[in-house]
Amino acid sequence: MRVVRAASRATALSALAAALVAVAASVAAIPVHAEPAPHPAAGTVEVAFTPGDAVDAKIVAAIAAAEREVLVLAYAFTHPKIARALAAAHVRGVRVEVLADRGQTLELPQSAVPALARDGIPVWLDGNFGAAHNKVVVVDADGAHPTTITGSYNFTLAAQRKNAENIVVLRDNPDVARAYRAYFRRLQAKAQRWSGDGVPPGKSPRPAR
Repeated sequence: MRVVRAASRATALSALAAALVAVAASVAAIPVHAEPAPHPAAGTVEVAFTPGDAVDAKIVAAIAAAEREVLVLAYAFTHPKIARALAAAHVRGVRVEVLADRGQTLELPQSAVPALARDGIPVWLDGNFGAAHNKVVVVDADGAHPTTITGSYNFTLAAQRKNAENIVVLRDNPDVARAYRAYFRRLQAKAQRWSGDGVPPGKSPRPAR
């Protein structure tokens, strides 16, 4: 009996050791992200708030000033003036790319993203997270005067007219602009290109929030 119990105990310990090795291996496989390096102060910083400030006009002006490239990370996007500014930039030869939250784009009837895609602007839908909650515009990251806009402000009329929102406009800081462009590219690599028609295959869209 003692021999049997000792053998059982040894088997259990071996199984426990194997399990611990497996856990250690899985933890080691988790990618470790280094702390991001701080970016040097450069250029100018402007802040704006709603209600009160014409945040939409500031975003439209930044897009209108683009010479080479406009990258947009969007959650909810329904603002017609911002959509028209992107369409106009595309028509005059600026490279415009939009990476939008999948659920908001497919579930909001008033979303501006499908029309942008149908007009030939490259659009990607991001359904890889609980929410692709970014609100970012990067203009001419490699240009002489890059601009990065970010904050809580969704590209919607509600954000302009009804909500308490904020944006930060960082001009002439190439390090910040390139960092946001690199972030855009990382998300884009795992997102789904979309033509603007129908529901693309993949995960079902989340309910709009």
